[in-house]
Amino acid sequence: MATNTQVKQQLANKVNGGVQKQVPPEQTLNALLKRMGPEIQRALPKHMDADRIARIALTAVRTTPKLLECDQTSFLAAIMQSAQLGVEPNTGLGQAYLIPYGKNVQFQLGYKGLIDLAVRSGQYKAIYAHEVYVNDEFEFQYGLNKDLIHKPASNPDGEPVGYYAVYHLKNGGFDFVYWTKERIDKHAQKFSQAVQKGWTSPWKTNFDAMAKKTVLKEVLKYSPKSIELQKTIEADSTIKNEIAADMSDIIDVTDYSVVEDVSEHKSEELASGQVFEDKLV
Repeated sequence: MATNTQVKQQLANKVNGGVQKQVPPEQTLNALLKRMGPEIQRALPKHMDADRIARIALTAVRTTPKLLECDQTSFLAAIMQSAQLGVEPNTGLGQAYLIPYGKNVQFQLGYKGLIDLAVRSGQYKAIYAHEVYVNDEFEFQYGLNKDLIHKPASNPDGEPVGYYAVYHLKNGGFDFVYWTKERIDKHAQKFSQAVQKGWTSPWKTNFDAMAKKTVLKEVLKYSPKSIELQKTIEADSTIKNEIAADMSDIIDVTDYSVVEDVSEHKSEELASGQVFEDKLV
């Protein structure tokens, strides 16, 4: 197991003859990922390998250069969380993301990754989320006999008016949650620092995805969950500054001090087009 101190020592520039060599951050990261390869590999499911994770990490920093300015221990911690969950961050699959959050890197699941991991747990026959438009045929009821009927319109009219998530268990059980767009907005305003402060965030750039993730996490609150799936949900939107064989053992350091750090750098980040994620309840 690599300790936080060991990782920081690996990240330090080596001194040769009393002269400190300046190494490009991407080169330093590449070397570090190679050294950490065996440990990353041990954490990976069979369908992934350490070289693949290293390539994804380097692609992420090329598309989001701000990652290179973050603490690289938190970057490695986010990579390790991705590896252990078996999801690929910052790819077109939309499974997970590595987000510059102040001076740290935040690991965040996408709603597609959340669905994939729930199905992978073996308890769910199906799990999905959809938006509802005003001209859809849609009705639902709670109570003793829960039911939901949704027949989408051929040509959706306007913006979505609501979102729902449904799961079906292999044993025949099921449940769903429906929230109006207004309720989603209130939830985001209450729990999202980015929304409250008007920062550019996925709530602005990809509202539908964030709304689907919100109702998915809400319906999963009441579902039967394995310990592994519970760990998956708890890993979402976390910042960790240590490396361990089981990243779920590491405490999330996300707090308001991180948010304040983001606030101090808001003007610079927004000018560069940087997008912030926030901790979604």
